[in-house]
Amino acid sequence: MAGKKGVRLVVTMSCTECKERNYLTEKNKRNDPGRIELNKFCRRCRKHTLHREVR
Repeated sequence: MAGKKGVRLVVTMSCTECKERNYLTEKNKRNDPGRIELNKFCRRCRKHTLHREVR
């Protein structure tokens, strides 16, 4: 997955409350040049929280 070439990048998402890195996802760098933010479930916090892209 990480060896793909082209427009899509593999990015890590981390919880904004506990800072744990929970998710790996892909994004299209042409459509989303900045850092993405998604509401995802955090297993450590046990609730839905905002997750931001980490580089």
